[in-house]
Amino acid sequence: MPDKLLFTPGPLTTSPTVKQAMLRDLGSRDIEFIAMVRDIRRRLLALAGVSQEQGYECILMQGSGTFGVEAVLSSVIPATGKLLILRNGAYGERIEKMAKRLKLDYFAIGNDENQTIGDGHLEWIEKAWDQLLKVGFSPRQCTHTAVVHSETTSGIINDIQAIGAEMRQAGLTFIVDAMSSFGAYPINVAELGIDYLISSANKCIEGVPGFAFVIARREALLASEGNARSLSLDLHAQWRGLEQDGQFRFTPPTHAVLAFQQALDELDAEGGIAGRAARYQANHQALLRGMRALGFKEYVPENYQSYIITTFHYPSDPKFVFEDFYRRLSDKGFVIYPGKLTKLDCFRIGNIGRLYPKDMEALVGAIEATLKEMGVTVPVKWEPPSPFGPAPGRN
Repeated sequence: MPDKLLFTPGPLTTSPTVKQAMLRDLGSRDIEFIAMVRDIRRRLLALAGVSQEQGYECILMQGSGTFGVEAVLSSVIPATGKLLILRNGAYGERIEKMAKRLKLDYFAIGNDENQTIGDGHLEWIEKAWDQLLKVGFSPRQCTHTAVVHSETTSGIINDIQAIGAEMRQAGLTFIVDAMSSFGAYPINVAELGIDYLISSANKCIEGVPGFAFVIARREALLASEGNARSLSLDLHAQWRGLEQDGQFRFTPPTHAVLAFQQALDELDAEGGIAGRAARYQANHQALLRGMRALGFKEYVPENYQSYIITTFHYPSDPKFVFEDFYRRLSDKGFVIYPGKLTKLDCFRIGNIGRLYPKDMEALVGAIEATLKEMGVTVPVKWEPPSPFGPAPGRN
């Protein structure tokens, strides 16, 4: 049976050669494995536009991307630290849940899910300083800030260049969740002033689930020693272990690492980040053409929309039942992503993974056939989403 195509933000469709790379066993203390981990760390730094010689480190952490985010939050913020969370979706809200569970001193402000953070719209952040003062947080008291770059709740992209400039001016350590953008968007962590960037093996580099990775500014990482609130998620200790003997402190995901090495080779062969971005952009445009022709409307305004994942409103026809729609598409070999919005009924379609424009066109054809089977009518008049302005900050 051929694999179904995954139009999701990860795990995602991988190449046969990435799958094949896992068809061997390799010991975690094997010289070959240790050399592979060292090479992966170096190559990830290069993708981030930096190197160890420039004062940056790459730390691999077992688990999903969420493990990587929690490793950073639980390891780098001292007991006296104050965290500012900027959120406009479910994954920013997840950072807030982590901060609460870790009993961090934090304050969260946010925009609506179809409104960007950054892109010249930082007025609401500036207004939020007044809210901070009311609860005892002055800009000078905040020590760290965290934001999601590509918020796959809606498919919106946040302007980490503008945010970074604003946060550096306030003197905050800058933490970026680049889970669904790293490898498809050019991100130079030094130029953007990012102190910690987190991503995952099973996103735009097109590996398989098994580990997250953190690109860290070495000076900030060294200063975090002793802050960790967890044994297994201690970022500084994990880095020390990798530096001392090249090994993970606990059992590593060897097969996921084998797949990732192959995925990095395939990224290089495609032309690096620029080449992969071009394919994902072509996927996104093919999807938009087809879905608009069917009458679907996007949720996010075009100037805020990433090419990672696209969110569409449900048809207004009462005969449309998402669970039935999802099952019928899955039976045809196409797996899309349910909506995660808090206010509106939407579903999401990912453009990443080992997919091409022809796959997007095939998906649109399957959607059209499925709607006919369900007897669902989609409005045929398409109107682009209005360019929403920034929302005021709120708790």
